[in-house]
Amino acid sequence: MEVWFQDEARIGQKGTLTRRWAPRGSRPRAVRDHRFKSAYLFGAVCPARDTGAAIVMTRANTQAMSIMLEEISRTVAPGAHAAVAINGAGWHTSGDIVVPANITLVPLPPYSPKLNAIERLWHFMRHTLLAHRLFTDLNAILEVCCRVWNQILAEPGRIRSTCGYSWALQVKT
Repeated sequence: MEVWFQDEARIGQKGTLTRRWAPRGSRPRAVRDHRFKSAYLFGAVCPARDTGAAIVMTRANTQAMSIMLEEISRTVAPGAHAAVAINGAGWHTSGDIVVPANITLVPLPPYSPKLNAIERLWHFMRHTLLAHRLFTDLNAILEVCCRVWNQILAEPGRIRSTCGYSWALQVKT
């Protein structure tokens, strides 16, 4: 049994501003875009295995969620079954969603984002890897989403340390 956490993050031209180091009393400038193009990074992580799966889509809907579940299914260890924690978004609970045989969806209670460990990863990404950026167009957003996700996967221990709830790490795989 593997415990996975799934969610999606909207990443776009209206980016995130974060604190910056600057001399006391100064007001450093930061770029901020006011355009509205965005993409959705559908991601899922398994902290026990320190791995994840993701797709980048231009829309969040049932079809995208079905594709995401298929991607998770391919990433689950051979012979294992994945319990995938999801929130109550409409495209997560639709009757049209296709759930692979090696996945069981586990809905989280409403208004409980802190139970979904991948929210911590989104916070990390927005405040370190995606902050203070300007995107020229949708293709630039899609490219950065892929690059940032691959950067996170390439860093050993990043998913385990950021998303690892003690109870999720103790489940026998």
